Amino acid sequence: MMSVVDNYLPVAMLTIVGVAFVFIAFFLSRLLRPSAPSAVKSDIYECGEITIGDTKIYHNVQYYLYAIAFLIFDVEMIFLYAWAVQFRELGFISFVEMFIFIGILVIGLVYLVKKEALEWIQ
Repeated sequence: MMSVVDNYLPVAMLTIVGVAFVFIAFFLSRLLRPSAPSAVKSDIYECGEITIGDTKIYHNVQYYLYAIAFLIFDVEMIFLYAWAVQFRELGFISFVEMFIFIGILVIGLVYLVKKEALEWIQ
């Protein structure tokens, strides 16, 4: 019979190999790349055109909160789907736990609405 450690050993090894690969790739690219900094290389390049005026444009981040709220409720749907598939086997306790989980997310949504975080500002 396999222990819990034996079951997670392949996952741990893949994680270690993946992280090591990323660090090795960054290290080798930094080590092997040619480095010749110049003012021309630091200049702003936009499709071969010489820029006119200020090139730093600040964008409004109004979609940021919508994206965060979408991600939160999207993850909630993933948990709800997995729970719904196994609902009969899990029993009444899992129903209560999922009700608490949804309640916490609803409290967060009510907080966002009360703070007017989801109001569109022009």
